[in-house]
Amino acid sequence: MHNNKIRLNHYLSNAGISSRRKADQFIQSGAIEVNGKPVRRLGTVIHTNDLVTFYGEKIKIQNKIYLLLNKPKGFITTTKDPFNRKTVMNLIPNLSKYRIFPVGRLDRSTTGVLLLTNDGSIAEKLTHPKSHVQKIYHVLLDKEIKNEDLDQIRKGKIYLKEGKVKVIFVNKGHSKYQIKIGLYIGWNRIIKRIFKKLNYQVIQLDRVNFGGLSKKNIQIGNWCFLNQKEVENILIKK
Repeated sequence: MHNNKIRLNHYLSNAGISSRRKADQFIQSGAIEVNGKPVRRLGTVIHTNDLVTFYGEKIKIQNKIYLLLNKPKGFITTTKDPFNRKTVMNLIPNLSKYRIFPVGRLDRSTTGVLLLTNDGSIAEKLTHPKSHVQKIYHVLLDKEIKNEDLDQIRKGKIYLKEGKVKVIFVNKGHSKYQIKIGLYIGWNRIIKRIFKKLNYQVIQLDRVNFGGLSKKNIQIGNWCFLNQKEVENILIKK
């Protein structure tokens, strides 16, 4: 690698440590050292041949990896869990050396499409609200939904603590208890909270599409590689 200059948070992102926003937090916490000295100042610029360590471990720019996982129930969407519960990383043990991390979050009980990568820049773009990445879910409720309740969702009459809920579409599915819903919003547990607001309980939640990426006939718990072009197309389709 040529001895070029680069912002430290960008370097950490390119190395698959985290998004640039999260990298700033690591920098401020003192977890990053450059040439043996802690660096806490945001906006620090380094040389690409500097020795950078993360909690004492040497890091370097890696080849970018993108994979699509059909997440099963019972796995936490994180790289590590303080309570030693199973995480999505347990499903890709041979790739842990590449510092792959999940893009966004699916609840422990939620199944479906989950993108993992070591490309912090792409991950940050895909999770930024301005990117308008569409998510489509199949929802199984505890009872048949009333048409007037569907209309409330469609017309944006549902309000949560973050504000007004705007959906792209919401329709009844193949069974009378199933709903198909699409939205750009990525608020925490938003689907379950929408239906709880209307006195319905979500029995099953499956994300079937993320920015145009479907399960590609991947069996539950399995995954496949994507190329960078496929991932960048998500941003083009916004």
